[in-house]
Amino acid sequence: MILPIYTYGQPVLRKEAEDIDQNYPELQTLIANMWETLAHSQGIGLAAPQVGLAIRLVVIDLDVISEDYPEYEGLRRVCINPYIEEYDDKNQDVAEEGCLSLPGIHEKVKRPTRIRVSYLDENFQEHDEWVEGFLARVMQHEFDHLDGQVFTDHLTGLRRQLVKSKLNDLLKGRFSCSYKVKVRR
Repeated sequence: MILPIYTYGQPVLRKEAEDIDQNYPELQTLIANMWETLAHSQGIGLAAPQVGLAIRLVVIDLDVISEDYPEYEGLRRVCINPYIEEYDDKNQDVAEEGCLSLPGIHEKVKRPTRIRVSYLDENFQEHDEWVEGFLARVMQHEFDHLDGQVFTDHLTGLRRQLVKSKLNDLLKGRFSCSYKVKVRR
C-alpha cells in the first residue's frame, strides 16, 4: 500500500523517533508499504517519520541509480534502530540534496564522506559498519529524520533565508508533486 508522505510542517518530522523491537505491530507490512511508497515516489530513501510514524526505521534503495552508478547495483537496505556511531570528519564534501518531504527544494549540503553506523536489518541481525560516499550521505540524510531534522537545517543562515519562502509555500500547501502527500492543516 502506498502511504502518504508527510511534508514540511508536520510535527512528526520534528520529533525524535523511538527505537522499536520485533514486536512492533505489523512491522513487515510497514516495511513492505515503505518500499512501495519509496518506489512510487521515485526516491532513494524513506524514513518512518516521513510516513507519519515517530519510530527508528529507514529504507534505502540505491539500486535505482545503478545504471549510472554500477557500484550500487542491488543495494537495498532496511535499517531498524539506526544510529551514526562515529563521523570521519577528515573528508567532507558538498552535494545537492532533495527530500520527499520538501518537494521542489534542492540545496547543497556539506557532510562527512565516511561514517560508522549501527542498525538492525529486517531480520533483526545486527550491523556495525563504516560506509562512505553517496551511501554515507543518504544514511546521514535519512537518519536526520529520526532525530527530528531535515536537510535544510544544515544550511548556512544565508541559504536558509533564501529558501524560507519555499518552506512557507510548503507550509501553506502551495506546491505540486507526483506522489501522495499529507500537508499540515
